[in-house]
Amino acid sequence: MRFKTLAIASALATSLVMPVLAQAQTEIQWWHSMDGALNDWVNDLAKQFNESQKDYKVVPTYKGEYDQSMAAGIAAFRSGNAPDILQVFEVGTATMMYSKGAIKPVADVMKEGGQKFDPKAYIPAVAGYYTAPNGQMLSFPFNSSTTVFYYNKDAFKTAGLDPEKAPATWPEVVAAAAKLKASGNQCPFTTSWMSWAQLESFSAWHNTSYATKNNGFGGLDARLEFNSPLHVRHFENLANMSKQGLFVYKGRASKPITSFTSGECAMFIGSSGSYASVKRDAKFKFAESALPYYPDVQGAPQNTIVGGASLWVMSGKPAANYKGVAAFFSFLSSPKVQSESHMRTGYLPITMASYELTEKTGFYKENPGTDVAVNQMIKKTTDKSRGVRLGNLPQIRAIEDEETELIWTGKKTPKEALDSAVKRGNELLVKFQAANK
Repeated sequence: MRFKTLAIASALATSLVMPVLAQAQTEIQWWHSMDGALNDWVNDLAKQFNESQKDYKVVPTYKGEYDQSMAAGIAAFRSGNAPDILQVFEVGTATMMYSKGAIKPVADVMKEGGQKFDPKAYIPAVAGYYTAPNGQMLSFPFNSSTTVFYYNKDAFKTAGLDPEKAPATWPEVVAAAAKLKASGNQCPFTTSWMSWAQLESFSAWHNTSYATKNNGFGGLDARLEFNSPLHVRHFENLANMSKQGLFVYKGRASKPITSFTSGECAMFIGSSGSYASVKRDAKFKFAESALPYYPDVQGAPQNTIVGGASLWVMSGKPAANYKGVAAFFSFLSSPKVQSESHMRTGYLPITMASYELTEKTGFYKENPGTDVAVNQMIKKTTDKSRGVRLGNLPQIRAIEDEETELIWTGKKTPKEALDSAVKRGNELLVKFQAANK
């Protein structure tokens, strides 16, 4: 009788445990580089997805700046402990593409996961950047941004400038900066991401080559050529502005943004993805506008290039994890989620459907300038404006920062600095080509 009782108890325990096991969620590890207001956004996205179904749980983890999270992801892969999803900034695309065996193409993940996935639904300039030569989409566009022009409307008013009209050309930027300085402003203009904004995006905006081989899309033997007469002219213009106190260099990457949100600098070129931070931190009226251009350059303005990052799916994971990743990406692609994210952060709505939905809400009319990023990107790209896809691009950007910083301190002329950056950068391209033959 005692054995019968034990058997019944064991059976009851098993029946209680089995449903729990059946309902166990598959955890999807997501490493990212979104901090501040954007970290809140990422956490909210994961929470929304997790609450929308019961099979999967996305766990977002902040892993530092873009270069830090990418390095952490690659190191984790080599040690067999990579996350399911790794957010990688756009300049890491070539490195991820050629990381043999490290990634699983998003097109395959979506197909195997039974999710609808049409690359044509995405904004061409965005989808094209993350697409391989054979037409296969490799990573999932996530926080896609582009460079835009921000200005302090209150400072413009004080300087006697029209607060409803941003300077459209570089000569107009110089003129506006002079008036701002005359009104007492100590930092009329600054820029973040010198390499991305004033070299890569500047080149595309003026339909001018940054590198050979269609800026690297045509092969590993691409070489830099951003020391053209137009590029030199532009940096001579910035150098003259710097000498006159019209342009003030405020550091690398996104560091200069606080100089704008604090009210110190009146005009600022930065990421459209900075909109959330600007809106949160600026205590003044501001507006977003298109990038300035040189009106005598034929073909300008063309289009700006994608910035931000995409989500790469790491290889070697169980089928259940990939199915969960596919479901999560499908959730992120929905027009409603995309539209809400776009309005909240300033990042691009990566599909035309989400852009149209945002337009219908009246958001662009209520927030003038927030459609600038999209309008700069939807124009059909050329071989010179599709983007920049080069190996070792993060290191090349660091070289560009080092060399251009010598301009602002007067240690090199713009031509000397750009020539040196091209020479040093090409040496890295040769090494990357040799390592990936």
